[in-house]
Amino acid sequence: MNNLLLEIQNGIALLTINRPKSLNALNSETLSELDTCLSEIEKRDDVKVVILTGSGEKSFVAGADISEMVNATPVEGSAMGQLARKAFGHLEEMPQVTIAAVNGYALGGGCEISMACDIRIASENAKFAQPECGLGILPGFGGTQRLSRLVGKGRAKELIFTCDMIDAQEAYRIGLANKVVPLAELIDYCKAMAGRIMKNAPIGVALAKEAINTGSDTDLNSGLKLEANLFGLSFSTQDKKEGMTAFLEKRKEKHFIGK
Repeated sequence: MNNLLLEIQNGIALLTINRPKSLNALNSETLSELDTCLSEIEKRDDVKVVILTGSGEKSFVAGADISEMVNATPVEGSAMGQLARKAFGHLEEMPQVTIAAVNGYALGGGCEISMACDIRIASENAKFAQPECGLGILPGFGGTQRLSRLVGKGRAKELIFTCDMIDAQEAYRIGLANKVVPLAELIDYCKAMAGRIMKNAPIGVALAKEAINTGSDTDLNSGLKLEANLFGLSFSTQDKKEGMTAFLEKRKEKHFIGK
């Protein structure tokens, strides 16, 4: 991989977008590498949590690579959007929990890739924006869809129409960021959160993720039916038997096996 760094340790995959000269901007090559890398990670039983971040201390992802887009045709622009949709879809749909460690600028495609993750932890220097309308285009990597689902239509329209940049505390206030921490503590905080997640049954977590993601795109009654079905499915697992038996025996559960 030319533009990504991957470190897997203790059930955590730390995936770093590594294009520091362009502030980790996303070009087609990087999107393709992300698609391939995440596709492989989601098949691995030894990875329970993915932490996504950017190299350096200034930028998470500064957006899509404008130098690639400036002369792109409509067909090429659409192809880039579809490539991002596919790559980001892995973050949203993979059974592993995905955490965006936002360590600086999360602009355009950077804000959009963070929103495809399950959880966003922002450093104090993080900045979020969807500046596409100021470039003559619109958010094309999920921004018009995921932002409104996270912060509501009114705030999403305001941010997209004005191209305003907001800081980490404002992102936290409106629900775009889950937590704000000092930059020096960002990765350790995300790893600690990953550790708390991994103490729980992986199938239970994966099914809960599916229920939230799928149910949020349906009406309440359909979501409740989905939840009930997934709830029933969880009763078929060895993790359920161990977790409940340990509770009744007033002992700590043994290591969950994901089956």
